[in-house]
Amino acid sequence: MKIEKTQGFTSAAIILLMLLSGCKQTESDHTGTKPVDYSYLSDNFKEPDPSSGVNCWWWWLNGNVTKASITKDLEAMKSKNFQGAMIFDAGGHNQRGNNEIPAGPLYGSKEWIELFVFALDEAERLGLEIGFNIQSGWNLGGPCVTPEYAAKQLTFSEVKIRGGQKITQLLSQPPHHKLYEEIAVLAFPVRVDATADEEIHFLDYKLGFHELGGSAPDTRFLLDNKSQPQGAGSFKPVYRIDKEEVIDISHHMDEQGTLNWEAPEGEWNIMRIGYTCTRADVSTSSEGWQGMVLDYLSKDAFDFYWHEVVDPILVASGKHVGTTLKFMETDSWECGGMNWTNNFPEEFKRYRNYDLKQYLPIIAGHIVDNIDASHAFLADFRKTLADLVANNHYARFAEHAHEYNIGIQPESAGPHAGPLDGIKNYGFSDIVMSEFWSPSPHRPTPQHRFFVKQASAAAHIYGKKIVGAESFTTIGPHWNDELWHDQKSSFDHEVCAGLNRVYFHTFTGSPEEMGVPGQEYFAGTHINPQVTWWHDSDAFIDYLHRTQFLVQQGKFVADVLYYYGDHVPNVFSNKQSDPAGALPGFDYDVTDETILMKLMVKKGKIVVPGGIEYRVLVLPDHKVLSLDALKKVESILSQGAEVIGYKPERLISLTGGEKAQREFTELADKIWGNGSPEKGSRKYKKGMVSWGVTARDYLLAKGITPDLEIPNIEDFDYIHYTIGDIDLYFISNQTDQARDMACTFRIEGRQPEIWNALDGEIRDARAFTQQNGRTTVPLSFDPYGSIMIMFNKKIGKNIQGEEKTNYPALTLAQVVDGSWDVYFDPQYGGPGMVTFDELTDWTTSGIEGIKFYSGAATYYKEFNFSPEKQTSYFLQLENVKDVGIARIKINGTDKGVVWTKPFSINVTDELKEGKNSLEITVLNSWYNRVAGDEMNPRDDQITRTNIILKNDFRGRPRTEIPLEPSGLLGPVSIKKAQ
Repeated sequence: MKIEKTQGFTSAAIILLMLLSGCKQTESDHTGTKPVDYSYLSDNFKEPDPSSGVNCWWWWLNGNVTKASITKDLEAMKSKNFQGAMIFDAGGHNQRGNNEIPAGPLYGSKEWIELFVFALDEAERLGLEIGFNIQSGWNLGGPCVTPEYAAKQLTFSEVKIRGGQKITQLLSQPPHHKLYEEIAVLAFPVRVDATADEEIHFLDYKLGFHELGGSAPDTRFLLDNKSQPQGAGSFKPVYRIDKEEVIDISHHMDEQGTLNWEAPEGEWNIMRIGYTCTRADVSTSSEGWQGMVLDYLSKDAFDFYWHEVVDPILVASGKHVGTTLKFMETDSWECGGMNWTNNFPEEFKRYRNYDLKQYLPIIAGHIVDNIDASHAFLADFRKTLADLVANNHYARFAEHAHEYNIGIQPESAGPHAGPLDGIKNYGFSDIVMSEFWSPSPHRPTPQHRFFVKQASAAAHIYGKKIVGAESFTTIGPHWNDELWHDQKSSFDHEVCAGLNRVYFHTFTGSPEEMGVPGQEYFAGTHINPQVTWWHDSDAFIDYLHRTQFLVQQGKFVADVLYYYGDHVPNVFSNKQSDPAGALPGFDYDVTDETILMKLMVKKGKIVVPGGIEYRVLVLPDHKVLSLDALKKVESILSQGAEVIGYKPERLISLTGGEKAQREFTELADKIWGNGSPEKGSRKYKKGMVSWGVTARDYLLAKGITPDLEIPNIEDFDYIHYTIGDIDLYFISNQTDQARDMACTFRIEGRQPEIWNALDGEIRDARAFTQQNGRTTVPLSFDPYGSIMIMFNKKIGKNIQGEEKTNYPALTLAQVVDGSWDVYFDPQYGGPGMVTFDELTDWTTSGIEGIKFYSGAATYYKEFNFSPEKQTSYFLQLENVKDVGIARIKINGTDKGVVWTKPFSINVTDELKEGKNSLEITVLNSWYNRVAGDEMNPRDDQITRTNIILKNDFRGRPRTEIPLEPSGLLGPVSIKKAQ
């Protein structure tokens, strides 16, 4: 009754709210690139409009926010041109051995909603957009979720009996948690020769009892028994069963679980099968929001949660709904496995078109018919789980949200490999969301850090504009991230994978009474007004903003479309995994069966609904396709498409029975022929199918030149967009070394321009050559540097650049050496003015106020110089620790901030003959001061926080806290341009 009343109230509220909001569109309505001209691009590149700016996960940690802290945070965001924020109520402050913080209002309570609406009021005043996570913590669930609506899984018990007599026996109730509901009681005969000679490997994963890895693993090994668990040896005897001999004897068991059955002759195995709640609880929630995880397979469960939790928040938000309040979020799948819901048999039959009951003995490891048939059922089973997650959860989320004219942006596609088809789930998102991590001990390698490629591919193939990501996440570092080395390199890497909107992870709200740096989440990166470098963060944020602005305008360019199959879990790894073999020099998208079935062919190109055209479709190399996928491949080949892929050998599904298996084999023979050489090609109707070749080699053999060719490109990455008739390339040096590279573009007849997102500078490339339909531009990259190249203005195809280089060669003019006066602010524990005989790391000082100093310290220096006329000069700091931000003032002129290596700035106009004065203000993070206060606590200490630095990233105590090298380390020099 409570739900019905809420629904009625909500319907009226929806009508009123839509009238008030004017039915404003969400991001997903802007699927195409709006017409823009060159002047619009150049003007906004210099000073981007906030609409393309960064966002953040605005952490309401344990609900501990106040109206004052809300205003402080939103005004800080506005000051840095944020586009908006995603309110994310959560706990986690005390994980990894950190201390508690006070609890604020419970998520969704009257007091919490009052703060939420106040945040909307303030955001409206400031022109910021707000979204919110419809949950406290990760994964939907909480105290309102009853066992009826909680995540569920199969459970069973079994016993052997001797037949030929009436059996009256109490069947053991299967193991259960919170709830137990019966599915069936099944019996099958056990013959002497029925013991199977092999078990089904990884059965719990094949049944979806567990999620499989947290870094987008390749899960195709679940389709068969080729992979064997480590340490596999003896196994529990299981039986091979003829499915026709599986008998449903459910009606012979009474309500008390007693079986009364006239059992036929022979030995019988009796299975009592039911379902129960999983033991998964909501993770990382604020105090009081703990509870069971929601059933993601059930529409009823989502409806229940929506009406209990979300509706009241939206109704209270009034006029803000659809205007200031624009989007809703849920976090990535981290709730373990779930593999049943109350109407699963009916849903399975609807999706797979056969009854699953006779195959249920597989849950105990028994083999039905044969090992291949059992794997086919398991593949169908997992695929059905994914269909239900997509259609009963994420699609339902979108339906409810769109009634309110709000978009959704759940992290619905991994990287944790739950029972998901990632790209299918993304089809219901208005903004596709993923995640990427900065370097940290928890995720130290690229394959464990970068996951944006799947999201960007989904945006491209569905025609969605924004590719967002939870950005710069770390577990281990606190405050001490080095911007140029850790954040910029990670951002640039994922821009090359298709990222176009950052959501900082994480911007933690912290009331003033919590001190500084204040309360923080156990994971980082920490970006908020409490960090030491917030005041000087503009240059870093402007870089992100300029880059996002340009790439948001573009239409992605790729030559290859990779079909990653219909197996479940189905989540894609990072761009460099490159299963199609397109890299280097060519780019690609990935797709699943949902979009595969919608492919069109135009003039030999493969076209997705989003409008992008590809030269070739590549099939997965495991030689498995569904019958529908194979039929679609035949269809596009008939229309003139080019396809790379081995002849499929297996149809791992029982849908359609033997008839489907025969049709599959006949169609594969028809397309690929009866032979199976390792490498070859074959014309099929208007199209061509090839195999045993990478996409790159295939395209090169056809005379198609790389989109971008760079020597030693394994250390570089790029992405290419078109904006109307303009071509834009973003190129990233993914090393910590400066590199000079000649980059060759598949463009001719247009002037190359160099766009520098660090400062907004735009200039024509003066050095370039055109030859054979391509343009080569020599470029110089700083460590982890990036460059945008724009091709717009038409020029003759025979015109060549007038210079040999686009960058001046810098030579050393003078080292600024000797002693420096350095001021350490006493308000931050510093000793005031001191003299450094040479540039050294603060942590090596014997003065505690320097060793443990955090914040801004200013270096003062006077030096003599004699500038040459008509010569450009650059001041280079070379090495700045630990955040890597320095503000430079020379001869009284503030030159602004440098934050990327080699920390260089043009000082030609400021240098003068004779004596010159130099001020360099260097910022380090809170890390060393927090460490010092933790190791030497005092009543009057500067810092206050819940974070315990003595614990390592796993929460284990260390013997000491290693300090972070800090300060201006130099050498400081003046360089002149040749």
